[in-house]
Amino acid sequence: QGPISGVNKEIAVLQCHGDCDPLVPLMFGSLTVEKLKSMINPSNVTFRTYSGMMHSSCIEEMMDVKQFIDKHLPPVD
Repeated sequence: QGPISGVNKEIAVLQCHGDCDPLVPLMFGSLTVEKLKSMINPSNVTFRTYSGMMHSSCIEEMMDVKQFIDKHLPPVD
C-alpha cells in the first residue's frame, strides 16, 4: 500500500530494537522503520537501537518509552 492519508499520516511512532536480537535481526527492524517512513511523516518516526540487547527489553529502552509516552499522550488524572 501507499502512504497513509489524513490525521494518521502525522502519528508519532517509536520503534525499539536490540542489536543482538536472535529472533528478529536488526536488519529487519531497519527495513521496517524505512517502510514506516515511506508511509507516514518520516520526521515522526523514531528508531532506537540498544547495544547488547537481545529479544527483550532494558532500562534504557523503558526510559525511552516513558519519555515518548509523556511527550505524545495526555496525562492521566
